[in-house]
Amino acid sequence: MTASGQTGADNAAAKRAAVRRAERRRRTPFLKRFLPRTLFGRSLLIIVTPVILAQAVATWIFYDRHWDTVTNRLAYGVAGDIATVIAVLEHDPTPEGRDWTLATAARTTDLIVTLEPGQILPEQRRQQSGLLGGLLERTLGKALDERVGRPFTINTRVAHEWYEIRVQMADGVLSVMSPERRLFTPTSYIFILWMVGSAIVLFAVAILFMRNQIRPIKRLAIAADALGKGRDVSNFKMEGATEVRQAASAFLLMRERIQRQINQRTEMLAGVSHDLRTPLTRMKLALDMIEDPDLDPEVEELKADVAEMEEMIEGYLAFARGEGTEAVQPTDLTRLLNEVAAGARREGTEVTLTAPEGLSLPLRPNAVRRCIANLLVNAGRHAGTAWVKAERKDGVIEITVDDDGPGIPAYLRDDVFKPFFRVDSSRNLDTGGSGLGLTIARDVARSHGGDITLDDSPYGGLRAVIRLPI
Repeated sequence: MTASGQTGADNAAAKRAAVRRAERRRRTPFLKRFLPRTLFGRSLLIIVTPVILAQAVATWIFYDRHWDTVTNRLAYGVAGDIATVIAVLEHDPTPEGRDWTLATAARTTDLIVTLEPGQILPEQRRQQSGLLGGLLERTLGKALDERVGRPFTINTRVAHEWYEIRVQMADGVLSVMSPERRLFTPTSYIFILWMVGSAIVLFAVAILFMRNQIRPIKRLAIAADALGKGRDVSNFKMEGATEVRQAASAFLLMRERIQRQINQRTEMLAGVSHDLRTPLTRMKLALDMIEDPDLDPEVEELKADVAEMEEMIEGYLAFARGEGTEAVQPTDLTRLLNEVAAGARREGTEVTLTAPEGLSLPLRPNAVRRCIANLLVNAGRHAGTAWVKAERKDGVIEITVDDDGPGIPAYLRDDVFKPFFRVDSSRNLDTGGSGLGLTIARDVARSHGGDITLDDSPYGGLRAVIRLPI
């Protein structure tokens, strides 16, 4: 199969992943899709939501009660003053009485009142009280209807911070200029600014404290992730709330138990290695000392059995040891892949490598080298040609090893990772190894926080995909 076939397989895999993501989104409740996913976001939402609701309720009560009450009182006060001026003007219509009334109104009511004799309000504007816009205008219009009971108009654009109220009288039009302060109180603005300012201060304090509380949890998560990838977490310390400290203490105890088990296993395997190799060495020496020509066939068979036993012991020890003692260090993966590919070529395997320059991440280099070498050994043993490709995808580095061999049946792809499991005729028993190659490879990948999966290769054989988190 050509490279276009490989591209088609990659596209099919991408489509399957997109379908799985869409299925997960479909199963997710609608409201949950819009909620924060982080602990910080959810904790902040728990704090912010009651504050916002409380402010919304307080604002509604303020506008429904305070604003309405105060505005009504102010509007009815202005309307009452206008009604009083009209009543006095009608009681004493003489020029002297009119001048005295207007002067007294200007001095005592904070209103500028003038009379325009002979003027008539336009017909289309006389009944404007029902069409006034805005809460303040509607309230003032209602008060004028009740207290004055005459046609009137209200002009809010006559001057800055002034309202003009024109009332139709029998002998002309009464013009009243009212300052805005007589109809409007700034307590509403002060109240809203106070609420918004206090909310901002509360949010800032909440964010500061929540970040300090979330930080130990994030450090614990980072330490657990590093431990899962086999990295050193010796500088981790307990901090934060009591519950977080309990979780950190449990994590430290778990780390000590894991390290203790690894050390005990390593020490045990060192002793097992010494104990098993000693009798095998004596057996090899004894077989070499046999010089009877009649026993040569049997001696050769025994030597082959001893060699097979040595290979099985080495494979078992390598699997059980798991390269656990090697330190994690920044590694140039591209260079490592070139070295492994060169080694496979020396063994007779045709390898085609595609990897970008500068592909590096923290690894146990010897363990990863052995992981990839095992895959190439299998490819060389059962196929003869291998294609290796490394690329960066969505926060992981993906290493793909393809071959053109007989492949592995789909129902056996989970079993081949079991220790000492060997496939039947699809993998030649005579040329097969000890059954630990894929087991060791998966153990190495998982010790780095990744994994290995098997699939059909576009070249007709087996595809092994190693995913290592960055």
